[in-house]
Amino acid sequence: MKNRYRHANLPKPVKQGLYDPTFEHDACGVGMVANIKGVRSHQIVSNGLEALVNLGHRGAAGADPETGDGAGILTQIPDEFFRVESKNWDVDLPPLGKYGVGMTFIPNNDGSREQYIAIVEETIKAAGMSLIRWREVPVDPSKIGILADASRPYIAQFFVESTSHLPNEKFEFALYTLRRVLEKAIDNAPLEYGDDFYICSLSSNKLVYKGLIMAHQLEGFYLDLASENFKTSFALVHSRFSTNTLGTWKLAHPYRFVIHNGEINTLRGNINWMSSREKAFESTEQGIEVEKLIPVIKQGQSDTASLDNALELLLATGRSLEHSMMMLIPEAWGDHIPMDKYKKDFYEYHSSMMEPWDGPALVIGTDGEKVCAVLDRNGLRPCRYLVTDDDLLVMASETGVIDIPPEKILFKERIYPGRMFLLDGNSGEIINDAELKRGLATRKPYGNWLETNRVFLDDLPAPEKMQIYEHENLKARQNTFGYTLEDFRIIMEPMASTAYEPTGSMGNDTPLAFLSDQNPILFNYFKQLFAQVSNPPLDAIREELVTSLRATLGEERNLFSETPEHCRQITIRRPVLSNEDLSRLRECDLEGLRSETISILFDPTKIGGLKAAMDEVRTASSNAVEAGASILILSDRGVDSKHAPIPSLLATSGIHHHLIREGIRTRVGIVVETGEAREVTHFALLIGFGAGAVNPYLAFETLQNQIEDGDFLTEMSPEQAIDNYLAASQKGILKIMSKMGISTIQSYRGAQIFEAVGLNQSLIDEYFTWTPSRVGGIGIEELEKESAERHKSGFRIGVGTNNIPGNLEIEAGGNYQWRRDGEFHMWNPRTITALQHAVKTNNWATYEQ
Repeated sequence: MKNRYRHANLPKPVKQGLYDPTFEHDACGVGMVANIKGVRSHQIVSNGLEALVNLGHRGAAGADPETGDGAGILTQIPDEFFRVESKNWDVDLPPLGKYGVGMTFIPNNDGSREQYIAIVEETIKAAGMSLIRWREVPVDPSKIGILADASRPYIAQFFVESTSHLPNEKFEFALYTLRRVLEKAIDNAPLEYGDDFYICSLSSNKLVYKGLIMAHQLEGFYLDLASENFKTSFALVHSRFSTNTLGTWKLAHPYRFVIHNGEINTLRGNINWMSSREKAFESTEQGIEVEKLIPVIKQGQSDTASLDNALELLLATGRSLEHSMMMLIPEAWGDHIPMDKYKKDFYEYHSSMMEPWDGPALVIGTDGEKVCAVLDRNGLRPCRYLVTDDDLLVMASETGVIDIPPEKILFKERIYPGRMFLLDGNSGEIINDAELKRGLATRKPYGNWLETNRVFLDDLPAPEKMQIYEHENLKARQNTFGYTLEDFRIIMEPMASTAYEPTGSMGNDTPLAFLSDQNPILFNYFKQLFAQVSNPPLDAIREELVTSLRATLGEERNLFSETPEHCRQITIRRPVLSNEDLSRLRECDLEGLRSETISILFDPTKIGGLKAAMDEVRTASSNAVEAGASILILSDRGVDSKHAPIPSLLATSGIHHHLIREGIRTRVGIVVETGEAREVTHFALLIGFGAGAVNPYLAFETLQNQIEDGDFLTEMSPEQAIDNYLAASQKGILKIMSKMGISTIQSYRGAQIFEAVGLNQSLIDEYFTWTPSRVGGIGIEELEKESAERHKSGFRIGVGTNNIPGNLEIEAGGNYQWRRDGEFHMWNPRTITALQHAVKTNNWATYEQ
C-alpha cells in the first residue's frame, strides 16, 4: 500500500506562539550488552536487540501507534559482515581500522539526493581521503509506522580510507575532522532541506543504526542486523521517550559515542562556555587543525547530542574515554565529602578547565574499544548490571532486560551516585570505580599544581580601610535602584535577622512587569524555570552534601593541554561577596590575577544613552581582557544627579555574551558590584547570566542605616546583620539551583535557567542571547525610559528648588500587599467591595464589573 504521506513536509517543532522547543524533555530506556573478553559474535547483537525490545515500555508512540520516538543500536564495525558484502563490489576493503564507515540520513525531498552525495564526495577528496564506495542500507519500510515512513530519509553508508596510511588513532581523529567539515559544507550549501542531512556515525571502529522507529521494529527494519556475519563484542541500545516534542530520525539515540537517560539541566550554559573556549584551542599535536572542529557544538541540538559533541572533542585532545567522562560528569567532591585527597585534587584541578554538565543522567559511552558508564552525583537515574559465567555483561536502566537463568549469574551490582564503570575490551577486564579513578588522578601531580597556583579569596590580604556604606544620597540612590519599604521589611530585614530567606505564598495578583505602570526593575521581567516532567528537583536541605557554591574566578586556558598554570585562579567559597571580599579582589596584584573595574553608568538625559553606554562598556571589557585583566568588576557606584546606573542584569548578560561572541569570555571572570540587587532571585539572575560573584553594596548600606537609625526590629550589630544576610543569600541561591535539579554553582553560572516575559526579540538576541521569550514586549528604548524615570524620581530632577535628596521618602511598594499608590492588585478594596455587593444584592451587572 502506497504511503500517501511519503516525502511530505511533516511539521517540525519550531518556535511558534507559546510553544518553544527549548522546553522539550525526554526520559528513556538504555542498555548495554558485551562480551567481557572482547570476543565478537552475532549473539551480542541478538542480545542487544532483545534488551531493546524489553525496554520498549520506556519508549513512546503517538497518534500513529507504529511510529515511536526513536530507537537504535551502536556496535563495533562489523568487519566480517562488510567483507562478505564487499565480494560483490569491484574494490577490496582495507584491513579493519584502516577504513571508515559513514552512516548517513540523506533527505529524500525534491530529488536532491545527488547534490548531497556530490558534496560528501567532494569533501572526502578535499580532506585527502579516498572514497571506496557507497552502499545503500537495505531496509524494510513495511516494518515501521506510516508517519515514520513519511519522513524516512534515504539511508546510505559510505566507505573511506586514508591515502597517507595513518595510525589507527590518528585515522579516527581524521574521520572526526572530516565529519565536522562535511557538516559545515552541508550547512553552507544552498539546500532547502540541508538540516535534515545527518551523519549517524563516521568511524573506523563503531557504527550506529537508529531511526524514528519503535524498539521491536529495529531488527526488522534494518536487514543488516539479522545477518549472522554481523558481529560485535558490545552493543549499546536505546529506546527514546520524548515527552514534549515531535520525534525525528536524527534525534533518536545512540549518538556517535553515547546513550543517555536523563537531562542536562545546564545545557545552555555548557554550550555557551564551550563556544567561548574555542578561540583558545591550540594543539601541539601534528596534523590537528583545530579550526576545522569549530563550532564544537551546533546550536539547536538536543542535550545528548551536545554532550556527545563535547565528549568527542575531549577524546580528540588525547584524553581517554574515562578521563573525559570524569571531566563532564564529576562526582560530588566538595569540602564536606569524604574523599581521598588525590581524587579531590583531580576534580578541583579540572574544575578550572570545565564546568560540570549537571542534571539527572545515566550516560554510557564508548570509544569503540572501551565502554564506560557514569551516574550523576545524585544517582537520579538508576543503572544495574550483571555478569554471567560465560563472560556476558548486561547493563541497563532496569533489571530483567535479558532472560538469563539465575544459575548462570556470577554477580549483580549497580552503579552508585557519582561512580563509574569501565569495561576494557582489550584487557578483558571490568575496572571498578576506585581503581579507575586512582589511576587517572595520580598520573599527574594535580595536588602540587593546585598548591602552587590556586589562590583562595580568604587568603588574600585584608584591605587596610573598609567603608561599609556612604550616608550621602542614600535615599536618592535607593529610589534610583527601585528600592521600596517592602524590600526592607518583607525581604531584607528577615534575611538579616534570621539568616533565612522569608517564606511567601505562590499567589501573585499583580501585573506582569511589562504591563506595570510602576517602572519595574529589569530583574522583574524574568521568571525562574524549575524541574518538571521527567526531571526531578533536588532537596536543598537534605541533599546539601552533594551541592556546592564553590567557584573560581580568572582565566581558563587551552582545553587541549594540562599545565600547572591551568589552575591559576582565585577560588571563592560563596558567590555573594562582602565589601571586604570585593576589596581583596580589587587590590589583588598577584601575577595572572589582576582585576579591572568597568563603570556601568549612563547619562539619563541623553536619548539613546543606554544603548550607547552598553556599546562603550562592552568595548571597554574587550579592551581590558586583551590588556591582561583576568577579573572584570562591573560597578555602578557613582550614581548621582547626572549619572544613572545601567541595569546590572543588562550589563552583566550583555558583556557576557559580547565576550562569548569575541571568543574571549573564558579569559576573564565577571564580578558585579551593584546597588540594584538585593533579593536572592536578583543574585541568581546575575549568576545565571554569567556573573561569577555579586557584591550588593547598597543592600549592606541599607541594613547598616536601618540599624543605626533604630528602624531594625531585631537588636543586633550591623556586622551580624550583614553576615546573616549573606548566609541567607547563599541558602536562597542553593534553593533556586535545586529547584532546577542543579547541584553546583559552577554549572549554574551562565546556564540561563530563566524565561524572559515581556522583552522583545531584538533585545534578547543582542543582550540575552538564546533566552526564551514567548510573548515579546519592550526593547532597550523602553528600558532606558524606565531607568531614567527611576533616576529622575530618586534625585527629584526638575522639581524646582526641592531637589534635596535627604528629604526623599522611599516608595511603599505594594507588590506583596495592596497600597493605594502602589502596584495594582487584581484583589483590591474596590474589587472586593463590588463582589460583596454583587453577592448580597444578587446583582449580575455589579458582578461583571
